[in-house]
Amino acid sequence: MNVDPAELQKFSELAHRWWDPAGSFRPLHEINPLRLDWIDQRAPLAGKRVVDVGCGGGILSEAMSARGADVLGIDLADKPLRVAQLHALESGARVRYRPSSAEDLAREEAGSYDVVTCMELLEHVPDPESTVTACAALARPQGWVFFSTINRNARAFLLAIVGAEYVLRLLPRGTHEYARFIRPSELANAARGAQLEVEEVRGMSYSPLTREYQLGVDARVNYLMACRKNP
Repeated sequence: MNVDPAELQKFSELAHRWWDPAGSFRPLHEINPLRLDWIDQRAPLAGKRVVDVGCGGGILSEAMSARGADVLGIDLADKPLRVAQLHALESGARVRYRPSSAEDLAREEAGSYDVVTCMELLEHVPDPESTVTACAALARPQGWVFFSTINRNARAFLLAIVGAEYVLRLLPRGTHEYARFIRPSELANAARGAQLEVEEVRGMSYSPLTREYQLGVDARVNYLMACRKNP
């Protein structure tokens, strides 16, 4: 199975803080409106069947459901998934959750989803190319697949690890490993190999002065990639 037990344990230990907007997952809460709007602008979510791969505690899953999508969130970490289920009960969000990898779900429901999201997951799995292939398999012909991850270069090391984890303390120390970061060219090659056409790459940056995130053309650190499945 394409999973790192240490990564599951890492996020399971923080699961109780998933929905605290000022806690360990504050950056996810702050970037969620940006990535949600970016997805919704390219693949309007209302009425779409969506699977959120590596959904964690469900922050993006609930937001997409609120835009009118029929959302299934999948993850292999039990505690975050239970947190997501409990929060959906409290909020009334119509999101379904189940423990599954992208690969397992693709074997069961290939070609079943209008939109597939895989955000902040690829840098945490042993074989990201396998996850990319599974996400592509889950999408219908002409369906959309959205990824977000972190570039691999000196700037990304300084900002995403040293700056975010040790200086600004935006994330718990040890959240990321530099060797697992993925260059956009590598992700694009994996996407094309899985019969996906790369439509757009957008960078995401953070200003410590304004404490705000924004999307732009600079993909040297965090970036998002929008793909469509070939017919």
